[in-house]
Amino acid sequence: MKVIDMNNVSWKREHTTLLSHVSWQVEKGEHWAILGLNGSGKTTLLNIINGYIWPTEGEVSVLGHKFGTFDLRELRKSIGWVSSSLQEKLYGSDRTQKVVLSGKFATIGLYDVPEPGDLERALRLMHQLGCSHLIDRTYQTCSQGEKQKLLIARALMASPQLLILDEPCNGLDFLSKETLLASINELAGQPDAPNILYVTHHTEEILPIFSHSLLIRRGEAFRSGRTEHIMESACLSEFFETPVDVQWRHERAWLSVK
Repeated sequence: MKVIDMNNVSWKREHTTLLSHVSWQVEKGEHWAILGLNGSGKTTLLNIINGYIWPTEGEVSVLGHKFGTFDLRELRKSIGWVSSSLQEKLYGSDRTQKVVLSGKFATIGLYDVPEPGDLERALRLMHQLGCSHLIDRTYQTCSQGEKQKLLIARALMASPQLLILDEPCNGLDFLSKETLLASINELAGQPDAPNILYVTHHTEEILPIFSHSLLIRRGEAFRSGRTEHIMESACLSEFFETPVDVQWRHERAWLSVK
């Protein structure tokens, strides 16, 4: 089963084309990085994957379900999407474990009665992501990096088959970023880990576990394939339309302008 199967997908708003003839496939078990500058079409792509917007043309299947033949509200229950915009919607006075628990019900705030074992699972996920020390803290007292870990734990409460991390390191300092990346690396290595899409505009955030990468530029899929073939100087110089140099250190690609 293909986790994502997009064929010749475009999306237009009024007279503006935000996504143009994108064809992209993700196989089960693959973790992908999606790289693009601001305004490149990454968010539009994610909105289509989640079924929030319908492609103007082309065909989309996600988790084996072809759009038009399946209730997209049900599909979204199998997709976890972590974004910085979600941080702002959560209630600052909520206890951290309640924030994580609410992910099972996809609600802002916890209104449903958890089943036996739900709290245990929430605490286990917090431990797995290195934030069990935050138990009983209010969400508003957590740092940006701690909040991102809690959001990932929250997304995992529903046992998604696909986890989308939308620029999770945005706004983090160097140490907080590396701590979060280490947690993501550990998560991806779990035998029951979902397929992960990691969205960024920083090449050095692309961990070795992201075996494949998709480059998005001006709404088009510029290139996709194995990360080691994508993250090299010639390819990225063409992609960014400026000469860049790629140096690989610790299995990550570090970029500098020539």
